[in-house]
Amino acid sequence: MDTSLRLHTIRIASLLVLVLSIFSPVSESNQFCETGIGYGDLECGIASSSSSKILIKGGTVVNAHHLEIADVYIEAGIIAAVKSNIKVGDDVTVLDATGKFVMPGGIDPHTHLAMEFMGTETIDDFFSGQAAALAGGTTMHIDFVIPANGSLSSGFETYLGKAKRSCMDYGFHMAITKWDETVSREMEVMVKEKGINSFKFFLAYKGSLMINDELLLEGFKKCKSLGALAMVHAENGDAVFEGQKRMIELGITGPEGHALSRPPVLEGEATARAIRLAGFVNTPLYIVHVMSIDAMEEIAKARKSGQRVIGEPVASGLVLDDSGLWDPDFDTAAKFVMSPPIRAPGHGKALQAALSTGVLQLVGTDHCTFNSTQKAFGIDDFRKIPNGVNGVEERMHLVWDTMVESGQISVTDYVRLTSTECARIFNIYPRKGAILPGSDADIIILNPNSSFEISAASHHSRSDTNVYEGRRGKGKVEVTIAGGRVVWENGQLKVGPGSGRYVEMPPFGYLFGGIEKADAKYLSSLRAPVKRFKAIT
Repeated sequence: MDTSLRLHTIRIASLLVLVLSIFSPVSESNQFCETGIGYGDLECGIASSSSSKILIKGGTVVNAHHLEIADVYIEAGIIAAVKSNIKVGDDVTVLDATGKFVMPGGIDPHTHLAMEFMGTETIDDFFSGQAAALAGGTTMHIDFVIPANGSLSSGFETYLGKAKRSCMDYGFHMAITKWDETVSREMEVMVKEKGINSFKFFLAYKGSLMINDELLLEGFKKCKSLGALAMVHAENGDAVFEGQKRMIELGITGPEGHALSRPPVLEGEATARAIRLAGFVNTPLYIVHVMSIDAMEEIAKARKSGQRVIGEPVASGLVLDDSGLWDPDFDTAAKFVMSPPIRAPGHGKALQAALSTGVLQLVGTDHCTFNSTQKAFGIDDFRKIPNGVNGVEERMHLVWDTMVESGQISVTDYVRLTSTECARIFNIYPRKGAILPGSDADIIILNPNSSFEISAASHHSRSDTNVYEGRRGKGKVEVTIAGGRVVWENGQLKVGPGSGRYVEMPPFGYLFGGIEKADAKYLSSLRAPVKRFKAIT
């Protein structure tokens, strides 16, 4: 190609880039999520620090059990030392954290990336969703594998393929949508060979994901034998189906019909039923996305009696109420549709109080994003609106502002609720969820005096809406370090697809401690079988 032709080609390409930059609907901050720029010297158009050695100097280091002013030295992706006045050479990147908190990166226990659901697929894949998470201070998440035509193995392989675009560490839960001997055997393979230690059962979504009590009992028994944690989406699916029909008969077809068709009592009933059946089997239970007082009170009652039940509220349930579902603009109202629904005023405050007093144990997001075009599938029928909201980028900021700034929890509690307890429950502590020598170098630097504002125009999700639009607060994640690399600093991301790692999670976490003794005590209490003598005639 001669010089003049080459210059002409460059000019045309430059003009095309300019035109696309003007007319592209994607905000400047999340263009990288659309292009998927590769991993290398320039990641998302930003030069990445080549140093594998980092010193975080002078910050307040916070763990779930303790805080201290100390330096943190990182080498080869691992925390090498936590102590005062660490001396390093010129080949070390130094980050000044004076006056700021140095904490374990967040772990989100509940996400749905690249999930096929309700006739479409979530708009965030394993790159854009994880990039958004890193910008918000979350350095690991646990996603849900949906079986492929009922096959756990096929579903697992499908999700591993989806996760090839990952840019941070992740793990998997596995959903169980049917029951037979093949599923039972595959559960063993998932636990013993694939690093999955939790299985989710849906009591809602009749006709697709929902299972009955017989299957639930079989699943609980299998989970117990494998040392895997049983998880439940707790809504009465049969009653929800009836509620949906009732709303349609009343002519209520908009997003408000979603909340009206599945009231808190149905979440409370399913939560109580799952708790009682788990108690009958004597296996630990994890209730996902606790959204109502009704469900929370069932968990509180069970925990007070000594039953091993974990309650997970999500960011949307803690800080939002259902008023948005009544917005006259469909796009605005539809973006709030999720299941269980965001509840009426009062429920969020009660969930915050339960979190601060230990009734609920950790905070997730149920990040399951659809754009306004996808949400419009249900413009004439709320039953067709894809269920899900954002949160993976916003969670750490929202929990800090809502719970720490208000004085409801301490800084160490914050670390426990956003990171450490998740690591403990899913048996990856202290590799994750701690700033200790030998732990993975997944760390955030949070400035308590800085502020944040949430907007779809500046977030890093691919979604064109944000349920927290316009929300402002105090406490901002200024630096995120994942795997020993600075990936978020000065409002810039330094990530590319393909750099994430799958984290295997071993079975028999701390919730299973003492289960065998409890079973033995139960058997000894039966005073049965009774030996009887037959009368001789």
